[in-house]
Amino acid sequence: MEKTDILVVGAGIIGLSVARELKLKWPDQKVLILEKEPDVAMHASGRNSGVIHAGFYYHPDSLKARLTNVGNKQLIQFCEDHKIKVNRCGKLVVASSPKELEVLDELYRRGSANGVSLQMVSDQEARKIEPRVRTFNRAIYSPDTSSVDPVTVTRKMAEECENLGISLVTGESFQAGEEQNASVRVRTSAKVISAGLLINAAGLYADKIAHEFGAGMKYQMQPFKGLYLYANDSFGELRTHVYPVPDMRNPFLGVHFTVTVDGRIKIGPTVTPALWREQYGWREGFSLDEFIETSTGLVKLLSKPKSTIRRTAAVEMSRYARTLLIKQAANLIPGITTSQFDKWGKPGIRAQLIDSTDMTLVNDFLIEKTRRTMHILNAVSPAFTASLPFASLAVDELN
Repeated sequence: MEKTDILVVGAGIIGLSVARELKLKWPDQKVLILEKEPDVAMHASGRNSGVIHAGFYYHPDSLKARLTNVGNKQLIQFCEDHKIKVNRCGKLVVASSPKELEVLDELYRRGSANGVSLQMVSDQEARKIEPRVRTFNRAIYSPDTSSVDPVTVTRKMAEECENLGISLVTGESFQAGEEQNASVRVRTSAKVISAGLLINAAGLYADKIAHEFGAGMKYQMQPFKGLYLYANDSFGELRTHVYPVPDMRNPFLGVHFTVTVDGRIKIGPTVTPALWREQYGWREGFSLDEFIETSTGLVKLLSKPKSTIRRTAAVEMSRYARTLLIKQAANLIPGITTSQFDKWGKPGIRAQLIDSTDMTLVNDFLIEKTRRTMHILNAVSPAFTASLPFASLAVDELN
């Protein structure tokens, strides 16, 4: 049996940031990170858009609002300290109709309440920022929205953890756990670990691990797959991210243009239900138990009376057709053609938590604790941006 003071399950950006914060706060504690994959950043932390968000979409009372603006500044500082390239390209949110101006005003109000630097610009001013953009009457410009390579950031965080004396064990998975009076006993694929405290940052499997300890029992994970379509050289350049006004009834931001850290342009994402937790390909990661579980959950979501997810699913499924995805993107940047977009990026899967008591999507970050365990159950976008202050919050809650 291996012994450690604190065991962190999951070496994504959240697990690594929490482990780092633990060691900085309690340097005498032995911290061990357990990761089932052979390397870090193989799931959401390495497959997200790479956008460092500013934090103006979120209701001021939410954890997302509280942490994202601070996270933006801290993550950019982390990148600068470690000589990681940041593309400070900014973002335009554009409207397509008079009705969308009301939502634009609400986003601006939220941003102001959240302390985010924003500019409400006219359509002429928007075109000075990005000449190819189209907007109705006005737009929001966010100068602090940026881009990074998320894999580079996550690997640097892992390197910093190891430099602090944290043990990172890869290729070894959590199998079962039990909370005892003075410790937590965990069986992995290779051994048994006894820990004084367990932090569950397992992403797509966070609910499964939480249930082992009697936490998060009313929640289940419903995975959603996202894909981006990349432009070729014939598209040209964009100066800034370009996003539509979002549908405030769901957590997805609509088809948008992203400028990557190296200046490449991509549109998307598609947002479609995954039929098992790691369904990156048609058969990849297949599990019959997960297929039954996620399919059942999806049917319940779609059959809920007055469910917005039904309409959202129908719209999002259409985006798997390249021509329709490009057609929607053309509402933001007119004149684009299908020949300019010809390469799909690697898929990512959003670990979206569902409250099974009423089959609603959990929109804010969510943590549950038992006496010797902490479970980070919902850490969806913008968790990458918010990872550093999120880690500080989580560690503070251990006191």
